Amino acid sequence: MSGFDEASYSALPSPPLDSVSCLRFSPTNPDHLLVSAWDSTVRLYNTSDENGSQPDMKTKFEHRAAVLACSFSQDGQRAYSGGLDACVRELDLNSEKMTVLGSHEDSVSSMTCVSGNHSLITGSWDRTLRFFDPRASTPQQSSHSTPDRIYAIDHINNTLVVAMASRLFHIYDIRKMDAPAQQRESSLKYMTRSLACMPDGQGYATASVEGRIAVEYFDPSPAAQEKKYAFKCHRVTDPATGVDHVYPVNSLSFHPVYNTFASAGSDSTVSIWDHKVKKRLRQYPKLPGPVAGVAFSCDGRKLAVGVSYTWDEGEEGMRRDGVVPWVGVRKVGDEVKPKSWSG
Repeated sequence: MSGFDEASYSALPSPPLDSVSCLRFSPTNPDHLLVSAWDSTVRLYNTSDENGSQPDMKTKFEHRAAVLACSFSQDGQRAYSGGLDACVRELDLNSEKMTVLGSHEDSVSSMTCVSGNHSLITGSWDRTLRFFDPRASTPQQSSHSTPDRIYAIDHINNTLVVAMASRLFHIYDIRKMDAPAQQRESSLKYMTRSLACMPDGQGYATASVEGRIAVEYFDPSPAAQEKKYAFKCHRVTDPATGVDHVYPVNSLSFHPVYNTFASAGSDSTVSIWDHKVKKRLRQYPKLPGPVAGVAFSCDGRKLAVGVSYTWDEGEEGMRRDGVVPWVGVRKVGDEVKPKSWSG
């Protein structure tokens, strides 16, 4: 694609053969990246390009069906995966052994690992959240029903946010899962596509298929709720007609240090936002196709992007556009810092 700033990225070898579903950096090693995909694989990459080295794929785990979610353990030695076969798996990154921890009744759509208590939390289209302790002889510890299909989950500290169909959101204290602490309706009018919690623990951002992002705060007080807002993004205006072409926002990732966030869209762009001052800090040059996933490394120095067809226009779009899956990593600089940063 003309305009693709390829030199700013380290392209990862042996990318998935089908659409990228999730990107996750290790919480302990800023070079290690997990990539799950609809080709039924989870790939582990070493993204380092220091001292003349080249990024490489360390291992690949083959699954029985498309993988929709992946996560590292808190020590970075293991990974977890889930997808259309409804199984929750542990992936030993050293021995390359896969173990089934348990399963849902329907596809596993999202997962997150909680530090401190060794919990893996999974969300599914079967309308349940399930807690696993991989060290236990019976890993599944509990199951909690939700009112609709779960599309995305994320957590910060002891707060778990669950995005569901019908624009429903539940906010839980993971130490007290008998009932949600808060029940909310999305500030966005259309289906939730992505969700990410703020590293400072104040709230979360969510995005929809209709080119909008909402910034939400956990504090239920009227003063805190007055700060929430939503905005349009990932839209392209036709210069001839002035009409906006609206694209889904497929992925969000917060910077671990600066609390800014990246958004990835089907318009083939990635933007960096300072939600405190309601401004875009940077839009990177267009990538060679829709951006399905985005993730910051644990030290905040790298940004990984996964490019692939996101099926927004069905088989017709696939035949027309023919996007080849691609995963790249770029180093980030001052463009991810808030203008008011003094650290």
